[in-house]
Amino acid sequence: MTFQVKIAQSLKAVPATAWDACALHTGSGEDDPFNPFVSHAFLSTLEDSGCLGPKTGWAPVHVLVEDQSGTLLGATPCYVKSHSMGEYVFDHSWADAYERAGGQYYPKLQVAVPFTPVTGPRLLVSEGAQADDVRAHLIAGLRSLRDRIGASSIHATFLQHDDLASLTGHGFLHRDDQQFHWFNDGYGSFDDFLAALASRKRKAIRRERRDALANGISVEWVTGREITEAHWDAFFAFYMDTGSRKWGRPYLNRRFFSLLGERMADRILLVMAMREGRYIAGALNLIGDRRLYGRHWGCIEDHPFLHFEVCYYQAIEFAIAQGLDRVEAGAQGEHKLARGYRPVITSSAHDIADPSLRKAVQAYLSQERTYVAEAAGELSEATPFRHRQED
Repeated sequence: MTFQVKIAQSLKAVPATAWDACALHTGSGEDDPFNPFVSHAFLSTLEDSGCLGPKTGWAPVHVLVEDQSGTLLGATPCYVKSHSMGEYVFDHSWADAYERAGGQYYPKLQVAVPFTPVTGPRLLVSEGAQADDVRAHLIAGLRSLRDRIGASSIHATFLQHDDLASLTGHGFLHRDDQQFHWFNDGYGSFDDFLAALASRKRKAIRRERRDALANGISVEWVTGREITEAHWDAFFAFYMDTGSRKWGRPYLNRRFFSLLGERMADRILLVMAMREGRYIAGALNLIGDRRLYGRHWGCIEDHPFLHFEVCYYQAIEFAIAQGLDRVEAGAQGEHKLARGYRPVITSSAHDIADPSLRKAVQAYLSQERTYVAEAAGELSEATPFRHRQED
């Protein structure tokens, strides 16, 4: 079969049905069949809202593989980056070292879902296509694009196992990091989950949940057609307050949330906290077929443990009610461990053009992977779940 590799500078150039035919079935049996973040609806919302584009340092250059008839066989969401913000896999030290040595680290290519530390498919292949051949052409297309624009490197982040194997098999360097996920071990209720914890941990969580709602606070779930512009107005105020304090410049604008609500309402869960007739805090989650993905949180009033209630405990309640397998609550956060979330390794792959920089990064990553594995093992021993000898 003859393959054609093309570059799309906007998802407007790619029919949604063709993109989603590649994106929404890709992965192994352990992955979520519907990962909302690689859908055409989500990625195009980032573009159409103006959150992405050359002025933001995220210029779309999606790599496409077609057959001779123009049928899309594979794709990868890719961006030309002029900085390293919004990625959650940090390479600032690599950039600094390279530029001190006289190199030019930017631009670089980023294969990712912008601003989204969620593992999912990156080398998207349509059902029935020759997966190995399509992936090989996507990788070749990425390298050709890198050479053509003079980029220093290619970075593919939050990879599923199949994509990681393909990329490292083609010479990319392997990097590991860690998140904390909650796993549904067949629980019928939140109390069933608590029963799996050591007594002291159960009591701590019950106390946190009680204290979180002590000041007349109530919590509601809003999804689908129930979501209104008033909900988005309130949530955006939360998002801006938290983003401004934590990062200095929030990545998403108000239009993004309205478009997301228009296009993906049935895949959205807003957990909203109310006190004295007004919303004071909220968390935005996206719903997969098997997983709940916690993405953004914010508040305009500070209350003890409200963050844990809205982001973590309510997410667990929803996952149990909907029969979901897992809750992914975002990047980092060892404080999640005490609340029933477990350490999970996340992976990325990096292809660096300069041989000297590549050699230095390769040595660093070898040491880093060992550290991450050891840390995950130690944290796994510190989970709050009961051991057999406990009550």
